[in-house]
Amino acid sequence: MEVKNFEAWDYVVFAGLFVISSGIGVFFAIKERKKATSREFLVGGRQMSFGPVALSLTASFMSAVTVLGTPAEVYRFGASFLLFIISYAFVVLFTSELFLPVFYRSGITSTYEYLQLRFNKIVRYAATVIYIVQTILYTGVVVYAPALALNQVTGFDLWGSVFATGIVCTFYCSLGGLKAVVWTDAFQMVVMIVGFLTVLIQGSNHAGGFHNVLEHSRNGSRLNVVDFDVDPLRRHTFWTITVGGTFTWLGIYGVNQSTIQRCISCKTEKHAKLALYFNLLGLWMIAVCAVFCGLIMYSNFKDCDPWTSGAISAPDQLMPYFVMKIFDTMPGLPGLFVACAFSGTLSTVAASINALATVTFEDFVKSCFPHLSDKKSTWISKGLCLLFGILCTSMAVVASFMGSVVQVPGIVHYITPYTNIFAKKLCLISYYVLFFSKGALGGLIAGITLSFWVAIGSFIYPAPVSKTLPLPLSIEQCVQTNITATVGPQLSSRPALADTWYSLSYLYFSAVGFLGCVAAGLIISFLTGKQRGEDVDPLLIRPVCNLFCFWSKKCKTLCWCGVQHEQKTEQDYLDSGNARKQGVESALQNGLKQESLAQIPGYNPEDKSNSVKEKTTHF
Repeated sequence: MEVKNFEAWDYVVFAGLFVISSGIGVFFAIKERKKATSREFLVGGRQMSFGPVALSLTASFMSAVTVLGTPAEVYRFGASFLLFIISYAFVVLFTSELFLPVFYRSGITSTYEYLQLRFNKIVRYAATVIYIVQTILYTGVVVYAPALALNQVTGFDLWGSVFATGIVCTFYCSLGGLKAVVWTDAFQMVVMIVGFLTVLIQGSNHAGGFHNVLEHSRNGSRLNVVDFDVDPLRRHTFWTITVGGTFTWLGIYGVNQSTIQRCISCKTEKHAKLALYFNLLGLWMIAVCAVFCGLIMYSNFKDCDPWTSGAISAPDQLMPYFVMKIFDTMPGLPGLFVACAFSGTLSTVAASINALATVTFEDFVKSCFPHLSDKKSTWISKGLCLLFGILCTSMAVVASFMGSVVQVPGIVHYITPYTNIFAKKLCLISYYVLFFSKGALGGLIAGITLSFWVAIGSFIYPAPVSKTLPLPLSIEQCVQTNITATVGPQLSSRPALADTWYSLSYLYFSAVGFLGCVAAGLIISFLTGKQRGEDVDPLLIRPVCNLFCFWSKKCKTLCWCGVQHEQKTEQDYLDSGNARKQGVESALQNGLKQESLAQIPGYNPEDKSNSVKEKTTHF
């Protein structure tokens, strides 16, 4: 492939992304220097508004994998990826109505605190360790992806790009904490949208207009979006995307520390829900932009596929190659596209670093050293950000040995179904409240085992070509005709499971882990005995049946399995919490003595916490 170098304006635009991102970190480090507490650093003092949080959520989970991988996916397999907007809607709905209320009202900082409240420390620590490992692995991929793009379009040193990305992310994350991460993400989200729009506009012009793009895509079968084939071995169908995609993204949004941490940083639960719903609009926007970029790319390359012709060596290079072609005479715009890709990476990596630091501090450091001062807690939190920044950057080296940019995160990120512990408790809560915690731990182990089994098997024995064959690509008008086809190694023998179990669509990996987790949890719990519903704190439960307003109260009560939701409703918790907060704040403002404070309903004089809000968030 002929590599075209950046011009001066490209470097200016690209460097501007790093400078502004770093500047935001410096700004918040200076602005918040007098609020030196780990609470302020890790969760923004729980005073964030929904606007920047919504932009941050979208930017973090629409990484460079989306910028590079999704257009290439659409170019080769068609626009079925657009169906993800359905799974996104389900995921945001379930997250905001089922998961968020439990986490927000319980007053936790690490999502794994819930596991200890609901079960025990062993389940909590097991889930935390799994989360740390899988996040470092996944972050390595999203660091490597934009570095690859930069290398292909400019010839800039690949590993120089990797370390530059890691250094900048670690810098502003360690300096400014969550507020710097959120506001930097908001800026980077704008860069991503602008980058996509420039490609859409210029690419459409090169294709002769948007009507030509649709016509070429229709003729090339790229607009056959809906395929109702129920075969679970097919890579992308309506069912794999809507069902498998919902399971997959629910693990990311519903219980992921990075998401929940930013939601609980909002000033109220209403702001947190608004952040999620506005974030859905952002997810739809990015998905639509990425899909149409793929269609435009196909319209431009329909008669000369650069991959088949040998102009590029991998499908992941399609998007940067296309950008350099259409912006060949427009200095600055190639730099804007690479900045778009890097924006996705910076936001994802920074959010991951902050989340890793939070769970490590809350679940391990505070457990070992419960009486740390605010100053020491803040410095430890900053040190953890630095440590995880180094680890995540180092993992990019490992990511360079993996395969397709779009599917590697699907395998690395989704095969660790620790999230199914939460999903099982909350999505099937009407049943699971009956069980002991031994079922939870056993279910966790079973889910992980099944997911790793199918994922590793799919690496060793790839799915049959008939299940993953791309749509036709032409090279009729290519100048170069010295094309050599490469065929993957053909195994003389394949185990019986190779064409069934190991050939499952990667989007079903999370569903496999979930079902295995539920099945093992049910069996173990029934064998060891069940827990009385009356003994379960209703605050830790969000029954799915309550979402169905047409159900009678009798049916809902039956599905509660003995949990006493009717004795203390959600509004009771909120009213109680507000009353306590107002009473304590009023007492403190009026300089009342400890004896007077003790008269406030719900106030515990033995609680030595210095934060009034900490006394009320558990309601």
